[in-house]
Amino acid sequence: MTDIAFYRGEKTARWWSVCTTPCTRCVPLTPAHRRRRSLCCREHRNWRDNEWGRVLFTDESRFSLSSDSHRILIWRERGSQYHPTNIIERDRYGGRGVLVWGGIMLGSCTDLHIFDAGSVNATRYCNEILLPYVRLFRGAMGLQFLFMDDNAPCHRTVATEQLLESEDIERMDWPARSPDLNPIEHVWDFLGRRLAARTLPPVTIRELRFQQLIDTLILSMGRRCETCLAVRGDHIPY
Repeated sequence: MTDIAFYRGEKTARWWSVCTTPCTRCVPLTPAHRRRRSLCCREHRNWRDNEWGRVLFTDESRFSLSSDSHRILIWRERGSQYHPTNIIERDRYGGRGVLVWGGIMLGSCTDLHIFDAGSVNATRYCNEILLPYVRLFRGAMGLQFLFMDDNAPCHRTVATEQLLESEDIERMDWPARSPDLNPIEHVWDFLGRRLAARTLPPVTIRELRFQQLIDTLILSMGRRCETCLAVRGDHIPY
């Protein structure tokens, strides 16, 4: 993979965004979503560290190639977007964005994959992610390997399912609308803050790795499950 430098930009607002006004939750959850989240957490609440250590947590995130907007993104109650306390004057900034994919697991992580221009469909996802990255981890770990994705459309196509089956890659049953349960979301946030604070861009991808943080986040999965169950499947403060 070639070396690349980039700065965090206007990443899609997720659950960690800083709230400056009272709000309900990051993404509205239906009763069905909450039940599905509770079932998942109940199933994995008693997993030991070595069981979480076999999961490859993955996700995509968008970064800006120009500069950081330094905006604080918040979640607002529905219908309150024009309330005076929710309106802040700001200057717009331009710049092309780049979509980055990554995966983390206990004791290891993938290289960051930078998608070229264009949308990511099932074909690109299979050829650029599953075959060169996920299959490699599956081969190294054997049958104990467990693959996690976040239910994006390109993750759930027939072609994707067939490839996973042909490579004998077991996918973790993951509830939709659950970024708060995915430890890699913290990694994106930490990476963005770290890049935005640098005077000069990083020289190589290796400089972006922070395995100690990754291991700590993955080992928090048991507490995340317990907290999610305590709020009956609703979002948790992670």
